[in-house]
Amino acid sequence: SPGDGQNLVTEDVTVVEGDVATISCRVKNSDDSVIQLLNPNRQTIYFRDFRPLKDSRFQLVNFSNSELRVSLTNVSVSDEGRYFCQLYTDPPQEIYTTITVLVPPRNLVIDIQKEIAVEGEEIELNCTAMASRPATTIRWFKGNKELTGKSEVEQWSDMYTVTSQLLLKVGREDDGVPVICLVDHPAVKDLQTQRYLEVMYKPQVRVSQNYPVQGLTREGEPLELTCAAFGKPQPTDMRWLRVDDEMPQHVVVSGSNLLISNLNKTDNGTYRCEASNAVGKSHADYMLFVY
Repeated sequence: SPGDGQNLVTEDVTVVEGDVATISCRVKNSDDSVIQLLNPNRQTIYFRDFRPLKDSRFQLVNFSNSELRVSLTNVSVSDEGRYFCQLYTDPPQEIYTTITVLVPPRNLVIDIQKEIAVEGEEIELNCTAMASRPATTIRWFKGNKELTGKSEVEQWSDMYTVTSQLLLKVGREDDGVPVICLVDHPAVKDLQTQRYLEVMYKPQVRVSQNYPVQGLTREGEPLELTCAAFGKPQPTDMRWLRVDDEMPQHVVVSGSNLLISNLNKTDNGTYRCEASNAVGKSHADYMLFVY
């Protein structure tokens, strides 16, 4: 049996589609016996340094009493299988080497169910890696944080297409953040694609006191407030009102500014700045107490 005092040595070969596979049949203790290499259909590729097979993709790399080394260029999936090294001794010896062909994914595509999302919404993203072997492992990242998707593998003849689905609840902090789909596959390094999230959110509103810069709001002195609102889309509608009361006659509102030139204690109360956009309405309050 081939295991007894085996004089032949070879190694399995893993190669990326289109690359070169090199098969080496070596003899540990040479006695000038003939070495030959056969393909998976048991056709002779090389007999010593002669090639009976009419396939010029097979080329002799090295031939001696102790080694027959053959290269196979432009490897395709159909070249996969067992190749046999034989030594013409009595009885003949034989071992096999297996060629495994890796195929990188053809392309990588992210599909977003909604191009523009609203904060708080859950959106679905799908990433597809086409026609690879073995099947691809897909990983998801939002910025640099890894997320967990759900993968499905489809086999078509001897290729695998993998689709991973990611459900993502988006907030305002996700606007402009990249979602990355990254492939783990032995035939490729650093294959990834990304899409930037676009998230709409209602305004954030802030009221600040311009004057007096610090300190107390005193009777007879002026008060100036400014309202700042930021949202996506940028709020266009901004208004001042007094909560639970009419706005005093002497208050001047000019755009985002509110001015009371001569404070008195009837001005006490809560002043609210409201801003709205297509997503919704928000407000910020300022409580005035006149000393």
